[in-house]
Amino acid sequence: MAPAASTRDITGKDTTPETSRSSFATIADMSERDLVARIQRRLPPAPPWMLLGIGDDAAVIEPERNRAEVLSVDALVEGVHFDTSFVPPDAIGHRALAVNLSDLAAMGATPRLALLSLVLPAALAVDAFDAMVGGLLRLASAHATHVAGGNLTRSPGPLLLDITVAGHVKRRQAMTRGGARPGDEIYVSGTVGSAGAGLQMLEAASPLAVSDAAGPCVRRYLYPEPRVRLGMLLSRNRAASACIDLSDGLSDGLYRLAEASGVGMAIDPRALPIEPAARAWFAARGIHPVAASLAAGDDYELLFTVRPRTGRRLAAAIRHGGTALTRIGVCTADRAMVLKGAPGEPGGDQELPRVGYGHFQ
Repeated sequence: MAPAASTRDITGKDTTPETSRSSFATIADMSERDLVARIQRRLPPAPPWMLLGIGDDAAVIEPERNRAEVLSVDALVEGVHFDTSFVPPDAIGHRALAVNLSDLAAMGATPRLALLSLVLPAALAVDAFDAMVGGLLRLASAHATHVAGGNLTRSPGPLLLDITVAGHVKRRQAMTRGGARPGDEIYVSGTVGSAGAGLQMLEAASPLAVSDAAGPCVRRYLYPEPRVRLGMLLSRNRAASACIDLSDGLSDGLYRLAEASGVGMAIDPRALPIEPAARAWFAARGIHPVAASLAAGDDYELLFTVRPRTGRRLAAAIRHGGTALTRIGVCTADRAMVLKGAPGEPGGDQELPRVGYGHFQ
C-alpha cells in the first residue's frame, strides 16, 4: 500500500496523522518540539524525587538521603562505535544506555536517572529515531532509570548519542579500581570474548550471525546486559575489594585494576569463561580463543577482586546476582602481570599481553 499523501494546513504545517507520516518522514521533517514530544509520550510518570523533568530548561532532582551521587557520561558515535549497516536502531539506543549503566554497576551504584543528548543527521528516518528511543527506554525501564531531560540537535555528519547517567550508593560502599591487595582473588562475571566474536560475525555478514548457534555472541554485541544487580549486591555486601567493567577488553581491565591498586596479577588462561560459540568462531579462523578473548571489547562484564576471607559475602552475591562468576586468578605483591602456563607445557608462564580497544588508535 502506498503511503498516505501529506496534507498541510493554511500555515503550511504538516497535518498528516503521525502514524501515517512517520513511515516515510525524516528528522528534517520534524521540529525539535516534535521529537521531544515523541520521547515524552513514551515516558512513565515521573517519580516523586523528580521535581521537574522534561519540559523546562533543566531538570530539578531531590537528592537521595544519606547517599553519595554517582555520575557517568559516555558517547556512541556512528562509524566509530557502531555500524548502521548491521546494528538495528533499537540496538543503538540499547547500547548507548547500557554502556553508561555498566559504569554505575562497576561502582556498585543504583541507577536513578539519565540525560540524553542526541545529535541527529537530517536524513535519519523518524521510524529509526522511534526505534532507537524505544530500545533505550526499554532498558531504562528494566533498571528503573528515569529520563530527566537532555538535548536534541541536528548533525551534518554522523549520528551521535551522548548520555549522562546518575545513581546513588552509600558513601562507604562505593567500589573503586584501587582497593585490591596481594592475595585477593580475581573474578569475572558471565563470559568474555562473546561480543567480539559477535561483531566479527556481523562484519563478515556470516550466515552464522543469524543462526541459533551464534545467537549468544551476536546478541551480546547488539544488546549488552549491564550487570547492575550484581554490582549493587557486591557493593551492599562489601564483597569486592576493587571493580571495573569490561568495555575495552579483559586484558585492558586487568591492567587498569592492577595499576590502580598497585598489585600484580597471575591469570589462569584455562579458567577464562569463553562462550563456546565464540571459542569455535575464533578457532575456525586460526585465532587462539584466549588471545582473542583477552583483546575483545564490548562485553560489559564486571571484573573484580575479593579478599579470601570474604567468601560468605561473595556467596550472597552469587546467589542473588543473576549471573555466573568465575575465578580467573590472584593478585600478587610482585607487580608483574603473568599469564600462567600449564604445568609441564612448553613455554611456561608469560607476560600478560596488553591488548584491547584503543579509542584514539
